[in-house]
Amino acid sequence: MNNSVCAVVVTFNRKDLLSKCLASLLNQTSKLQAIYIIDNNSTDKTEELLYKQAYISELPEIGNSKVILETFVEETLIKYIRLPENMGGAGGFYEGVKAAYEDNYDFVWIMDDDAFPTETCLENLQPYYDLKDTVGLASLKVDLNGNILYHHRGFFNFSHGLPIQKHITKEDTLTETTDIDMASFVGLLIKREAISKIGFPKKEFFIHADDLEYCIRLRTVGKIKLVNSSIIKHAEGSVKGTFEKTILGFKVNRRPYDKLWINYYMQRNLIWLGRKYSKNKISLYLTILKNYLMTIIGIILFDDHKIRRIKFYTNAYMDGFNSTFENNKAKEILYN
Repeated sequence: MNNSVCAVVVTFNRKDLLSKCLASLLNQTSKLQAIYIIDNNSTDKTEELLYKQAYISELPEIGNSKVILETFVEETLIKYIRLPENMGGAGGFYEGVKAAYEDNYDFVWIMDDDAFPTETCLENLQPYYDLKDTVGLASLKVDLNGNILYHHRGFFNFSHGLPIQKHITKEDTLTETTDIDMASFVGLLIKREAISKIGFPKKEFFIHADDLEYCIRLRTVGKIKLVNSSIIKHAEGSVKGTFEKTILGFKVNRRPYDKLWINYYMQRNLIWLGRKYSKNKISLYLTILKNYLMTIIGIILFDDHKIRRIKFYTNAYMDGFNSTFENNKAKEILYN
């Protein structure tokens, strides 16, 4: 293959967004050789919509094993991989990047199902395919109104405890390209040769910080360039995950109990990353201790289900320290 590109899209129960994402990918001025859809065992009849829209040629058999279906839309291969269980975004990207790599594509273009690359998004990455020492290309990420999402592209700082990401600024978007350290898994194009050196995304993370961890590894083998003429839209934040609570005149954002499980993965994964990569272990442990104490105080002052919340966060912190990746634990602690 010669500069062949395979897009990898991970989806779970967002069939309408997925449909729009696939239409955007097929509408690229620079045609993709393949699109791999990684379905994390969706329960909203995603497969029926894909069948209706001719992205798959038959309905998959829903069961306890992986299902792989292939068809072509014009000249683009569509490979649908349905996983027998929800492996989270991290597990989905692991499966997708691994499959595209094993099928020998030169570039793997990874994104969420709510990402909509503009028509020239891929075309505007092409001039930088052969840059020396560059292993990844990142599109400029904007919201649906065109506002730049600065916090999804940035730089590493491992000198102050937990991995700190300094966000790009407006000045970084005014140049043709900018060298960056990190890009979220929305519009990140990765060279095959880099994957051969660093492997696949860390599936054990389930969700949160898997893109940060992968970019840390990616930067050990080359540069990541932000290409500002390549624009990708992201429909993030459509559902607000917190609510505001006022006690004694103080306003704080709190996570509803039924949504709390998602916090486990960010806490655990960032602590794991800090222990692995931080250059200042004293600062790391002081930061973790401070964050833990502030979390416990917040629970005591503001939240319901105090005992279970404390147990939940304590396990998240300890699991980060102990490299324990039991991804069912969060919901078991909170709801069983």
